[in-house]
Amino acid sequence: MKPQKQHWRKKSYQKATLETKLLVVDQILNGQLSTNFASKKYDVPRTTITYWLRKYSTLVQQNTGMSKNDEIKKLKEKIEELEFVKDFQQDIIADMELITGVDMSKKSLPKSLAKEIERKKKNRLKENGSISALESLNKPSTKDSKPNKKKK
Repeated sequence: MKPQKQHWRKKSYQKATLETKLLVVDQILNGQLSTNFASKKYDVPRTTITYWLRKYSTLVQQNTGMSKNDEIKKLKEKIEELEFVKDFQQDIIADMELITGVDMSKKSLPKSLAKEIERKKKNRLKENGSISALESLNKPSTKDSKPNKKKK
């Protein structure tokens, strides 16, 4: 008589909610739980938890293992840096438009940015004195504006 083969069944797990997944990922990334302990505590396979870690944690958290508060602080610093760069670039565009007299921003930038640059230009004009001083730079000289007389 042949011994009967045991048919192994996969253990069935209940489907985890998104909140549970995010909670497990957050606890592991913050160092509150290990993957093994989380697997036992929430009755979820370790491979599934590893998959959740890859899927639900941000790239920065994966690479550095930083907490959410640290990540928020870094992102706020990055926002400040980018706002500074944006303001600097807008100042340069405003200065160039004042010097050349060509409205580059209206043609090539979104309306909100073009309005900001226009405000910067007006502020520059107030700071630097009268508008007429800059208009004289932008207007062609009187020699160029006179029509050429044709000789017959």
